[in-house]
Amino acid sequence: MSSEESVAGELEEVSQTAARADELWMEEALRAAQRALEAGEVPVGAVVVCEDRIVGRGANRNIADSDPTAHAEIVALRAASATVGSHRLVDCELFATIEPCPMCAGALVHARIKRLVYGADDPKTGAVHSVIQVVNHPQLNHRMEVRGGVLAGRCAELLQTFFRDRR
Repeated sequence: MSSEESVAGELEEVSQTAARADELWMEEALRAAQRALEAGEVPVGAVVVCEDRIVGRGANRNIADSDPTAHAEIVALRAASATVGSHRLVDCELFATIEPCPMCAGALVHARIKRLVYGADDPKTGAVHSVIQVVNHPQLNHRMEVRGGVLAGRCAELLQTFFRDRR
């Protein structure tokens, strides 16, 4: 095996390990979404991870809090900021079960999140790429790495079942 093949193999192994880690954190976000569902909220969940530990968890709380800003991502960012002791979360990643809306995407930019990982695309209000581009918009002063589609089927199914059962 050549040194190039060895390096390529090591990179592939690192990539697979990172993908597995993303799935494990997304499982945590799905658990938060399940809690939202059990509370009668739209089942969206989010976790903020810094240095391989969860520093903030969030589930939709719009109805419970009578607060239109109580989206899972906002709740998780608030908890993470309190834990970290700063409004800047520059070394943190946010895992959300659905593509963030414009409000949440703007909050991610303001928090200086390093990386966003989300499950299902949101063709109605997604602000990463589906409807508009708030995250990594060329006019804004912050860029973050983005990975979508992590456990997308499970994330989408939870939402689809919720809305199908409400009709």
